[in-house]
Amino acid sequence: MTPDPVTTTLPGTRTDVLRLLVRHKLTGVPVVRKDGTLAGFVARKHLFAKPEEEQLAMVMVRDYPSVEADATIADLARLLVRQDLHHLPVVHRGKLVGIVTPADLMEMIAASGNETPVEELVHTPCVAVHESTPIDVASEIMRLGKVFALPVLDDRIRLAGIVADRDIFNLSGIDRKAAVHDLGLERDEDAWTWEGLRNVTRLLWEERKIELPRAPVRDVMIRTPVTVFRKTGVSEAARLMARHDFGQLPILDTGDALFAMLYELDVVTVLT
Repeated sequence: MTPDPVTTTLPGTRTDVLRLLVRHKLTGVPVVRKDGTLAGFVARKHLFAKPEEEQLAMVMVRDYPSVEADATIADLARLLVRQDLHHLPVVHRGKLVGIVTPADLMEMIAASGNETPVEELVHTPCVAVHESTPIDVASEIMRLGKVFALPVLDDRIRLAGIVADRDIFNLSGIDRKAAVHDLGLERDEDAWTWEGLRNVTRLLWEERKIELPRAPVRDVMIRTPVTVFRKTGVSEAARLMARHDFGQLPILDTGDALFAMLYELDVVTVLT
């Protein structure tokens, strides 16, 4: 676990949370009471779901799952997978002492030597777009599919690249000062990093109704992305995810055709 994680405290506001996410380059934080006990959790997806709500108590998820500090890795993994969690607070006697994410488990899986083929671990339908898909359409597909990255196919139905909401940010024409202003984060402007702002980019699209380019995704996608094959062992996939800080990897078939997308939680299933 990561001990003493960044937190937000009740009572608080949505802007307080945004400030933490941007400054610390995070996608979610635990919510604690003044005595240090866990009150809930708030992630960027919760902010996206209620863009007009400012009070933290109305945005956060109460009764959010947690795990005891003395729990086993298998218990932890089962909870992450069964409840589709990307953040899991760690508590001791009710008080928050740490946090675990699927990314924290990648090094352990990489070192395990597990040769289970990744094709056996896929649980999530794959949402893909063609390289000529307009960027604004791709952004809407991400929203509807509840994903933050899409594999991109060419005319031969081969993997041409991958596009993430962060990549779209690069073509938005929004500069840092404008983004900080639009999100109501003018205070301590110099503390906002570009990387941190990119973590909450979807708020800019959906809440501020910023017009995205109609250019095709081929103009912004990452070409020749890191991939694995269907028979690649899960330890190798975990090693690649850990090395590149990826939350997903495209899986290719023997003919270099896209087979599926592998996500961190798919990899974590080997620990359950």
